[in-house]
Amino acid sequence: MSHTNQNAAAAGRRATFRRGFTLVELLVVIAIISTLIGLLLPAVQSSREAARRCGCSNHVAQIGLGLHSYEFAHEAFPAGVSGDTGPIRNLPEGHHVGWMVQILPFMEETRLVRHFTAADGVYAPSNRLVREARINWLLCPSSPTEPLRTGADGNTVAVTSYAGCHNDAEAPIDTDNRGILFLESRIRFCDIADGSSNTLLIGERLGSEADLGWASGTRATLRNTSLLERRALTSRGDAPAPEDPLVVGGFGSEHPGFVIVGMADGSVSAVAFDVSPTLLRQLGDRADGELPSRD
Repeated sequence: MSHTNQNAAAAGRRATFRRGFTLVELLVVIAIISTLIGLLLPAVQSSREAARRCGCSNHVAQIGLGLHSYEFAHEAFPAGVSGDTGPIRNLPEGHHVGWMVQILPFMEETRLVRHFTAADGVYAPSNRLVREARINWLLCPSSPTEPLRTGADGNTVAVTSYAGCHNDAEAPIDTDNRGILFLESRIRFCDIADGSSNTLLIGERLGSEADLGWASGTRATLRNTSLLERRALTSRGDAPAPEDPLVVGGFGSEHPGFVIVGMADGSVSAVAFDVSPTLLRQLGDRADGELPSRD
């Protein structure tokens, strides 16, 4: 081989060698990519949470519209729970026909209405299939709670992420509550003396053990404004249920920093976890006559 050809071959080998990466260069590229992923991941998670919040707000607005449609047709909001005497216990005993069952005709769920027999009570075998029906607009996109679960009575039930406001303070669900949806309630707009824009109608709730499902007018679908519950950071399952069946509990959310609520005027708002307890209580009372707290 001539000297010229040898030089050309050597140059080709050097060129081929230069097209590769050294180990150090490869590690630098990996480090840069990892840094970029670390910077972008929070933005992606934030975007996903924003989308979930938007979906949850839409569900609250839909439920509020169903309640207003019921009020327009019957000249009063539905009873939070009907067919029983108080106080209501969080046990699968009694009729416990909840307000969510009553608004089904106004939410395009007539198929469920046709299969539900209110006279038999929520826990009757005749209503089992309805209790098992998963309804998407009753579920918050951020909730980790399984939509179908074994209820307190041992049967499969579909749960909800939302609840109506029965009272401003912790108290059993009964006929003398100060919210809008409670035992045998029939609240009209003229009964909301504090103004519909200042009175909480519905809001998010956390999933809990011993849940009786979306059809039951118990703590499964009714809460009060005594406090806002938030999930423990180490917990991804259902929260423990109160041992006392008369304890109802407050609203709660999986969203960071706030609970999405629907007011009686149809508006949707976000109430921060650090809201003044006095103001929170006032939101749950339809006619306390007090000026809004500035605490």
